[in-house]
Amino acid sequence: MTTLTERPLTKFGNPDGLTAAAPPEHRGVPRDGVRLLVAADGITHARFRDLPRFLRPGDLLVVNTSATVPGELDAVRSAAGPLVLHAATELDDGTWVVELRSAPDAEKPVLDASAGEVIAVAAGISLTLVAPYPHAGSAPVGGGNRLWRARVHGALRSTLDRHGRAIAYGYLDRSYPIEDYQTVFGLHPGSAEMPSAARPFTHELVTRLVSSGVMVAPVTLHTGVSSQDAGEAPQPERFEVTPATARLVNMTKAAGGRVVAVGTTSTRALESATGRDGVVTPAAGWTERVITPDDPARVVDGLVSGWHNPDASHLLLVESVAGPALTQQAYAEAFAHGYLWHEFGDSSLFLPHD
Repeated sequence: MTTLTERPLTKFGNPDGLTAAAPPEHRGVPRDGVRLLVAADGITHARFRDLPRFLRPGDLLVVNTSATVPGELDAVRSAAGPLVLHAATELDDGTWVVELRSAPDAEKPVLDASAGEVIAVAAGISLTLVAPYPHAGSAPVGGGNRLWRARVHGALRSTLDRHGRAIAYGYLDRSYPIEDYQTVFGLHPGSAEMPSAARPFTHELVTRLVSSGVMVAPVTLHTGVSSQDAGEAPQPERFEVTPATARLVNMTKAAGGRVVAVGTTSTRALESATGRDGVVTPAAGWTERVITPDDPARVVDGLVSGWHNPDASHLLLVESVAGPALTQQAYAEAFAHGYLWHEFGDSSLFLPHD
């Protein structure tokens, strides 16, 4: 993870008043009933269940098969009392990347921790902060360090599985079960936070898409914590693009079909396996690929996405795929029409080459 020098060109108002505070089903809206803004040759307002109207036979949807795992626990900081621990990912050396958040609802990051501090999680389970991750000053806004590499004493993963919650933030109206954070494509547990762009898909909608000639190809990217501050790039994440998916993407491009990634996670995984010639080859491991207009997507033609905050690195990825002008038009429309933000909010479909 690095500090970005680029900033999104897209400008819009503060979306805090447009937060989806609960999953749509808890608001009386079906999963595929959330709003869908389609940005192509103009702007169209629809529902997510209308997605087949905007895709063509021969198009390819690339989806993330990572399933969400519990990543949040109450904890106690030896120096300052209660906090909320977000466990992002386990590194190859057995240490963990963690984020410290304010108690009781994880609304704000804790930025004044220091190396050597001990975080007590549960009986017999604790963490010692080793060093800022990936380097000192990992919170570009406000100073301090948002993410830490921590040495774990005890079985953190099994404790999370037994007692942990889905990672959540202060904008939700209450805590929701881990089942509400799964997508229909989630087969491989590993994401600290839900790959939320795929959440509105249902089995029925996937059947309609496939029956209409739209293909679906899987990739896997296990997400870390997604609460990047302004100027903060995504952290390294584990990914896999299989030989079958690489072959299908290359065939789709050769045949003139569009490759439409479902979410920034699918985009990052696929682009991490794409050469500068636009050819996809099988790949797996850790990716540090950061997609921006200065280093744009090479194979993705379209994007299904939620709505991202101003200055977020994810918004740079959207601009890379859709172009700044179309992104600006879409975000201005979404803001003006009250589309809902965050993981349980509304959706967008960018088809800049339609």
